Amino acid sequence: MKYAVIQAGADHLDILVTLFDAYRVFYGKNSDMISAREFLSDRIANEDSVLFVAIDDQQCDGLGFAQLFPSFSSVGMKRVWILNDLFVVDVARRSGVGRKLVDAVSEFAISTGACRIDLATSKDNLAAKTLYEAIGYGVDTQFDHYKLPIS
Repeated sequence: MKYAVIQAGADHLDILVTLFDAYRVFYGKNSDMISAREFLSDRIANEDSVLFVAIDDQQCDGLGFAQLFPSFSSVGMKRVWILNDLFVVDVARRSGVGRKLVDAVSEFAISTGACRIDLATSKDNLAAKTLYEAIGYGVDTQFDHYKLPIS
């Protein structure tokens, strides 16, 4: 399988929407292509996130995507990137696409002078956990993380 991983923009929106909707369905949400398009269009237009996409060289199909959101470390006084979303379609899993997406994210974080990349995944997502740990991500046991649902 030949593919390229590139930083995505508005011209990749159709591919991203399909992947993003499939990602949300993977996590138990109902398909909603219209809202997915609106959400991603806003992120791109407002430069709220950075997106990477893996595209099949032959058929120009999307194989996977990663989405980063910016944050900062007050203690480190540097940028932190939150790897909020990583998804690979079923037919491309275990082919290196996820690894290449994470590599692109890491290269981007280094190029922006970030001090780290943070991510979270569900406790039962063993494939993702295996990938992250193989790359060198570790589980943070120093801090407890809390959430306050607003809506």
